[in-house]
Amino acid sequence: MRNDISRRSVVAGLLSGTAVMALAGPASALNTAQARDLIGRLVNEINRVINSGESENRMFGDFERIFAKYADVPVIARSALGVAARRANRAQMNAFTTAFRGYISRKYGKRFREFIGGEIEVTGARPVKSFYEVTSIAKLRGEAPFDLRWHVSDKSGRDLFFNIIIDGVNMLATERTEIGAMLDKRRGNLDALISDLKTAG
Repeated sequence: MRNDISRRSVVAGLLSGTAVMALAGPASALNTAQARDLIGRLVNEINRVINSGESENRMFGDFERIFAKYADVPVIARSALGVAARRANRAQMNAFTTAFRGYISRKYGKRFREFIGGEIEVTGARPVKSFYEVTSIAKLRGEAPFDLRWHVSDKSGRDLFFNIIIDGVNMLATERTEIGAMLDKRRGNLDALISDLKTAG
């Protein structure tokens, strides 16, 4: 098991743009306009939620529905789990993906709640070898605007985003490191991690 932990640490540390592109696969039918349109619709939904005046719990529920609608959740979940995904059976992978979807929605939902009173605006899109990057800017009250970048692919048969870079912080890299650390803390017990993710975030 220690070898698995070591390998997981190395892989997490080496996660790079090249690895992300390999995850995304070829962007065959998808084009720049479609990628921008996808994130435009996503951003409109996020803006609606953050300025809705809803309670935190209702917002988290909305963010989970948005995440499920616009994100390639299985790809993101498998990336976050890293090498442990290779030894997970189908039932475990399905359970992890569902638990991870709720966890990531609550975690990033808390970050998006900081945008209340502001808005996110899509500013551009461009092809990046095997996927498309859509740029946007978050405008917050009383704070300097900052950059959000969305990576979009159609590898799963639908136009979906598979990564977000928020003010320079890469979601895929961050979650792979953090999920790996959480799994290590549970001595590699994936079922325990799945159970704990249901309330984490």
